[in-house]
Amino acid sequence: MDSSTRGVLFDFHGVSMTRYFTDNWENVQNFQARPDDILIATYPKAGTTWASYILDLLYFGQVSSERQSTIPIYNRVPFLEIMIPSVATGKDQVDQMTTTPRLIKTHFPVQFVPKSFWEQNCRIVYVARNAKDNVVSYFHFDRMNMVEPEPGDWSSYLQRFMQGKMVFGSWYDHVTNWWKKKETYSNLHYMFFEDMVEDTGREIDKLCSFLGLTPSAEEKTRIVGGVQFDNMKKDEMVNYSTIAVMDFKISPFMRKGKVGDWKNHFTVAQNEEFDEDYKKKMRDTTLQFRTEV
Repeated sequence: MDSSTRGVLFDFHGVSMTRYFTDNWENVQNFQARPDDILIATYPKAGTTWASYILDLLYFGQVSSERQSTIPIYNRVPFLEIMIPSVATGKDQVDQMTTTPRLIKTHFPVQFVPKSFWEQNCRIVYVARNAKDNVVSYFHFDRMNMVEPEPGDWSSYLQRFMQGKMVFGSWYDHVTNWWKKKETYSNLHYMFFEDMVEDTGREIDKLCSFLGLTPSAEEKTRIVGGVQFDNMKKDEMVNYSTIAVMDFKISPFMRKGKVGDWKNHFTVAQNEEFDEDYKKKMRDTTLQFRTEV
């Protein structure tokens, strides 16, 4: 894959998207969810792979370590809306899954989620990450992922993020609309990346109580150890190093996994402008983030 494959942003039902996530639209919207499906929803670069891996280990870690050591995470937890030429579509991958439950990943804003997920009352795990770290992570991701739009330089990228001109749209809309959904849909568990970094075990406990799982103490210890960032970063089945569209020479898919790396990117002026804009955009929500732990 080279730069000619890079996606081009366009407005799609009010959300910036690229064709890699809209070309299969009808099929994805008609997707038939099952009641025991679990949907992992995030804005890109908010901890999707982390949550996917935790869920995968909770459900399938004890059954077969072969699954974890031979099948890449993006096949264990397919990306529902993706459609890259010459690769099986995400929806087809999900349809072919034989596991129960099926773990499915999406970056859709809440209004794009296929309606069968709501009708079947599926459990949904949403992970949100503070905007500053999220935009930094997204910037490095867009530099190395050849199906993402060309990121340009950091300051113009930051402006674009503030305008919501990113694949999957505005971060502000994404996190707040999913947060609001909790009011009317009880089968939604909303997690924060910062909480996961601060105390992975505690957050896994909360997740288990949402899912009705009771792993043994040793199983839990094993999972908490396995999903530590440095272990995942080294694990070829989790770190996306086996995928062709990503150029690890530019930046690894898993870069730092920290809270507060934004301080190495934002200038003082950028930070002030960002904070002021943030207050305006987030003034009508009870949702609150930490930018350090």
